[in-house]
Amino acid sequence: MPLPRTRGKALRQRLAELRGPDVPAKALDARALAALAANPGCRRRAILDGAGVNKAAVASALGSPSVFGQSQFAFTRGNAFEAKVKADGGAELLRLVHEKLDRRAEPPAEARVPDLSATGPEGRAARTALALREATAAVGGWTLLDHPMLALDVAGTPAFLEPDAVVVHPDGSWTVVEIKSFPMLDGSADPAKVGAAARQAAVYVLALEEVAARLDPAPEVRHRILLVCPKDFSNLPTASAVDVRKQRAVTGRQLARLTRIEDIADTLPEGTCFSPQLPAAELTSAVESVPATYAPECLSACELAFHCRDRSRAAGAVTSLGRSVRAELGGLTTVEEVLSAARGESGDPEDPAVAALRRAARLRAEALAPLGEKVTPCH
Repeated sequence: MPLPRTRGKALRQRLAELRGPDVPAKALDARALAALAANPGCRRRAILDGAGVNKAAVASALGSPSVFGQSQFAFTRGNAFEAKVKADGGAELLRLVHEKLDRRAEPPAEARVPDLSATGPEGRAARTALALREATAAVGGWTLLDHPMLALDVAGTPAFLEPDAVVVHPDGSWTVVEIKSFPMLDGSADPAKVGAAARQAAVYVLALEEVAARLDPAPEVRHRILLVCPKDFSNLPTASAVDVRKQRAVTGRQLARLTRIEDIADTLPEGTCFSPQLPAAELTSAVESVPATYAPECLSACELAFHCRDRSRAAGAVTSLGRSVRAELGGLTTVEEVLSAARGESGDPEDPAVAALRRAARLRAEALAPLGEKVTPCH
């Protein structure tokens, strides 16, 4: 539910203060949202992303520069491939949609490609919603929306998202299209990259569902998206239908659990600012004023991961060992607590985690004892 106008204006002003004077907001894209949804307990990332803070610049200013992101070469290659896929009014793209997702429909001899240009993201989102409504009403034809703009409510603030394309089928249903530059070899691609693309597409599906819900009757937003990639080692496009129902459900649930941005902002000291132009000590204090939930997975998804990892290791937090390890250790939150419990110096023996640690310590000691008897010290 959108914020009332007065509260929304006050929140935007507060977020602008957190970014710093004259610092433009960094748009929150679907990739960042998918990463945020994967770690909903991280209030630090939530407030920095919500305020539009450039986390890469902040990481550099903190002395922990990030290597996260796409190289310029990969970016250029991806743009060139996308242009090839969408050439001639998207004829090849629509052929792939028809072949992989909608063989029962009439082949797309031609399609409407509406102009989605408008002023600002709000204007583009409104123009996209209008184009979707018009395309859905024009039953029987194909429509290709090239880089539409969608709005998704995230923790009380709107995030504007730009999928590669959305196709409206002759029956009025909508499909998200993701175009990636990694190859499909013999009909399959790197599972990790396909998974990341599916999580990103799931964010677009959620945003499209919000648009569809405002129409009567609401059109179907298909949960099988089209993933388009280069075929083998060529620059020829090929495609695969990817079911994102699981990713859509998980992402929707995680985004719903996010603490509202305004609630986090209200807990910050007056005058808090995350501008990279601040002195290092002041910026560090501001960043540390918001708790983080670090896990090794952050290294592939967040620009501040190196900084948070250093802090997590310095504090001896078990989260630096991974979420699965953290889940197994129950109330033991630091490495020192774990070692102490394993040695029998602390911890409740009835605690399953403590009992498991002590048993593991005994087994280790028993396994190493014979080795100690056989090994001859070196002189």
